[in-house]
Amino acid sequence: MTAVDRPVRVVAFGGGHGLHASLSALVALQDKAPLDITAVVTVGDDGGSSGRLRASRGVMPLGDLRQALAALAGPSPRAIAAADLFQHRFAEPHGDGDVSDIGHSGDGLAGHAIGNLVLCGLLEMHGDPIVALEHAAAMVEARGRVLPMSPEPVEIAAEVRDPSGGPARTVIGQHAVAVCPDHVESLRLTPTDPAACDAAVAAVDAADWLVFGPGSWYTSVIPHLLVPDLGKAILASPARRLVILNLAVEPETHGLSLSDHLGALTRYLPGLRADVVLADGEAVGDPAPVRRAAETLGARLVLAPVASGDGAPRHDPSALAAALSPVLT
Repeated sequence: MTAVDRPVRVVAFGGGHGLHASLSALVALQDKAPLDITAVVTVGDDGGSSGRLRASRGVMPLGDLRQALAALAGPSPRAIAAADLFQHRFAEPHGDGDVSDIGHSGDGLAGHAIGNLVLCGLLEMHGDPIVALEHAAAMVEARGRVLPMSPEPVEIAAEVRDPSGGPARTVIGQHAVAVCPDHVESLRLTPTDPAACDAAVAAVDAADWLVFGPGSWYTSVIPHLLVPDLGKAILASPARRLVILNLAVEPETHGLSLSDHLGALTRYLPGLRADVVLADGEAVGDPAPVRRAAETLGARLVLAPVASGDGAPRHDPSALAAALSPVLT
C-alpha cells in the first residue's frame, strides 16, 4: 500500500504470452495487496486471426488485447466461462482438428479466436477501441484495464543481417520479425510517429510501477518505447520501473544475451532508467554480466525461481507472483 493508502498503480507493457504471464501474476497478488492494474498492449501483430481481421476489416490487431483480457478475468464461474469462450479458437469444419495460427483451409471461421471476433464486433459497434475494450472487460469481469499502446495499428520492421555475413535486409511485419533467425540490427515502426493512446499516457503519468516484459523483446516490449508520446511519458513518469527478463532466447533475439536485452531498452529509449531487474537464476547462469547491465540502468538485480518447472521456457504465474510480492507491495 502506498503512503496515501490507495492501491498500488501498476502499468504492465507487452503482448502475447509474456504479458499474459505478468498479468496473471499481478492478479494473483491482488489477494494479498490492492493493486490497480493497467495493461498497455502492442498493436503490431499481423499474423493468424489478428492479421486476417486486420487485413479484411481494417481493425487494429486484437489477439494480444484478447490475451490480456483473459489474464485479467475475474474468478466467478461466469467470468471464467466468458474468458474460456474468448480464448476458444474455431477448428477446421467437419472435425478435422485445430488449425494453426497462420493458416486456414476450411471456412472463414477456421483459426479465428472467438474473443477476436467479439472485439471486432464491438469496435464496429462503438467506433472507439477504448469503449470496445471496456465492454469486453465487463464480459470477463476484468480485474484491471486493458489499453492499446496506440489507437491505430502499426507495422513493425527490422533491419537484419545473417550472422555469417552478407548485406543487411529489411524484414517487414511482426510475424516475419518474430520468426526471423537473423540478427536484428535496428527496429522501427510504420508510421514512425504513431499516436499514443491518451488513456495509456494518463495511466503512465499516474503509475507507481511500470513493468516491462517478459515477452518477445523486439515485437512485444520495445515497440512501446518507439511510440513518441508514450516514450516521453515513460521517461517523465515518477513511477519506479521493473524489467522482467525472459527465460530463453527466441528467434528474433538470436545472439542477444540477457545483458544485451537490457541494453536494447536504452538503445531505443535513451535515458530510460529502472529500479529492479527480475530474472530467473537458472536462466541467467553467471549473474555478474546481467548485474552490471542492470546497474547501468540504475537497477538492482533480483534473482528468483520464476520458471514453470516443467522444462518449458515460460514463466509460472504463481512463482512470478511470489517474486513480485516483495518488490511491488
